[in-house]
Amino acid sequence: MKNQMNVSQVLFFFLTAYIDSGVLAYLYFTAVLFLYILIIVSNVLLIAVICVNRSLHEPMYMFLCSLFVNELYGSSGLFPFLLVQILSHLHSVAAPFCLLQVFIVHSYGAVEFLNLAVMSYDRYLAICYPLQYNTRMTPTKIAVLIAASWLYPFVVMSFSMTLIPVKLCRNQINKVYCDMHSLVKLACSDTALTNIYGLTATFSTIFISLLLILYSYIKILAVCFSGSKQTRQKAVNTCTPHLASILNFSCGGSFEVSQSRFDMSFLPNVLRIFLSLYFLTAQPLFNPLMYGLKMSKIRNICKSLIMNIRSQIYSPSFN
Repeated sequence: MKNQMNVSQVLFFFLTAYIDSGVLAYLYFTAVLFLYILIIVSNVLLIAVICVNRSLHEPMYMFLCSLFVNELYGSSGLFPFLLVQILSHLHSVAAPFCLLQVFIVHSYGAVEFLNLAVMSYDRYLAICYPLQYNTRMTPTKIAVLIAASWLYPFVVMSFSMTLIPVKLCRNQINKVYCDMHSLVKLACSDTALTNIYGLTATFSTIFISLLLILYSYIKILAVCFSGSKQTRQKAVNTCTPHLASILNFSCGGSFEVSQSRFDMSFLPNVLRIFLSLYFLTAQPLFNPLMYGLKMSKIRNICKSLIMNIRSQIYSPSFN
């Protein structure tokens, strides 16, 4: 019989997916640190631009602000952890921090999907009901939609944490970070209830989000085909970054869900690590860059801000 450990007695989990990179560890550390700084700067910049400029106090930008806050939340649950582990020789993590990372990673993914779904509903109202948009998308409704997209994942994950198996046979996790299913795999006892709940919670979140996204875009396409050229152009300008964000996150998230549930050992270890980190690293950088470049209002304000800073730096000073 395998040795059983109570989860409360486990002090550390060991991450076995890390490879011995030698002196290259410092190069990886620098690259990850640069990426993290870029994510923080780009997301904080756009949050500040939206909050400070009254012209951006519109529903679409409020939802974008919520999305950028979630990027900071998710990346902060991963990048400081990675930076420590890259330079570590033991690759161990204290049990409380591992559980905290599980909560952050999974709630981040759910909040991301629900935020994108709410944004698709907002685009549906703006394009299909332009004259009624302000009466339908009231400040109260905006607050309720944003609150729901955050509270639902937090409540679901809080309950999920109580289902983590009490008896563990091992404390080695074959990944570079902690996630729920990796902890469940360590259990000595039957985990059928935990797996059923996990699958139900995951697919209910995905189903609700995809249902709202599909409904919104079917309606948008119907209006575009029957509307004017100006309507189609407006739809393309506002929906392109949103669709790109959905596809990017869905591809990364799909691989992570598949890797957690199925045997992916036929893939090279480096590729599995890269793909498992994709939805947590690419999305927080992809969203601010995509929306900052494609949304004309944000782009113009950022340009004027950069120009003002440059003029202040290079303008001659007079005594």
